This record gives sequence, C-alpha cells and structure tokens, in this order.
Amino acid sequence: MKKVRKTARQLLLDKPRDVVSVGPDDSVLTALRLMADRNISTVLVMRGESLVGILSQRDYAHKVELAGRTATDTKVSEIMTTQVICVGPDSACDQCLALMHTRRIRHLPVLEGQRVIGVVSNSDVLEELIQEDEHFIHDLEHDLLQITVDTGGCY
Repeated sequence: MKKVRKTARQLLLDKPRDVVSVGPDDSVLTALRLMADRNISTVLVMRGESLVGILSQRDYAHKVELAGRTATDTKVSEIMTTQVICVGPDSACDQCLALMHTRRIRHLPVLEGQRVIGVVSNSDVLEELIQEDEHFIHDLEHDLLQITVDTGGCY
C-alpha cells in the first residue's frame, strides 16, 4: 500500500486564502498592522505581480526593534528577506516540510511560473501529513483485519 501525499496546490485548494502582501516601499508599521489584522506572522512583498521578498515578525524583531529603529520610519525593503525559498504547485507536502526544516523557515510561497498562487505554512503541512498518516494507519489496520478474518487468524 502506497502513501498518497497531497501537493501544495491541493493543500491550497483545501484552504483557500488570499495572498497577503505589502509593497517594498510600504512602512514596516503598515506590514505589522496588516499582519495583526489578518492574525498572521508573515507577508509577501510584491512589486506588482512579482514576488520580491518576504517579511516576518521575526524580521521585524531582529532588524527593527533590536536595532533601535522604528517601524514607522523603516521601509519593508530595508528589512525583508530577498532570497525567498519557494515551491511549485506540484511539490508534495512531505517535500515542503523537509525544505522548511532544512532552511529553518515557516512559510513557503507557491509559484506557478512566476505567479504566486498561495502560501503554505509549516502548520498547514504538518496538519495534512498527520491526517494522511492517520488515514494510512487506518487502512493498514483494516487490511490486517481482513487478512486475519480471511485466514482464520493464521498468516
């Protein structure tokens, strides 16, 4: 029996959400307000339709607060991460989790070509993998029960 793993695209279809973004010239305060309003910890940084960076609350804490700057006077482009790790829509959830783990990141933008179609978080991926494994275990238990019934308890 083979485990079936959902792809990033399927995960996004299960939980449709808007792509939440700010512009590189926006203030960090604008980004923080957006994160607070949406109850999220990361926003994409977009210039038009192009992904140019990603900004997290951790970026803010390290590069603004701890550096003695202000969120009002700091532009997103000054503190965003520009080397954004992304996946394609056909990436399997276990591949996404492995990438997040090795790169020590919590969010992966999903790109189809150059177009952002969504973002998956580590909690989204972990939740899906747990559900898939529970289903797989249930199927194995069912198959074992069938073998036991079919053979009268002898293997």
